[in-house]
Amino acid sequence: MGTTLWNPIASEADVKHLLTIFGSFHDSCLREVHVWTEHWVSPDLQMHCSGDLDTRVRLLVQRQFPNPSAIELLFERVVSFHLQPAPQNYDSIIFEATMLLDGDVVLWADSSDWTYTSENRDSFTWVAAQKVSWRDASEWMGSDLRYGSLDSH
Repeated sequence: MGTTLWNPIASEADVKHLLTIFGSFHDSCLREVHVWTEHWVSPDLQMHCSGDLDTRVRLLVQRQFPNPSAIELLFERVVSFHLQPAPQNYDSIIFEATMLLDGDVVLWADSSDWTYTSENRDSFTWVAAQKVSWRDASEWMGSDLRYGSLDSH
């Protein structure tokens, strides 16, 4: 997976290209999410904090179609992130996602019904970031966890 190049999302054409090759995320699911910052505490308990927008989010999305069948999205300089799990007894299939540019921010949500300004926007999973890239992760299909397993804890 380390040799797969990241494709930046910097224009409407980039958004359209991703939505076209990944079928607007139709019949996909969010498999994993990984969130991290540049904040950390050293072994001697000193706090180290960045003054920048340093939150990053990685999403692994799998779908029921080939070429690609999975992609990884990398959000950097995250402005906002909301994870909304599906309620009990509901599936979490993404039928169509939203991806759009709003000034210097790229927005992605797991529903075509989502808008940044809607009152129910937090009924969906969504990410807003100043830098977004994606890459083919088709080799990461299946139930294996790629960002960490429960056994590693």
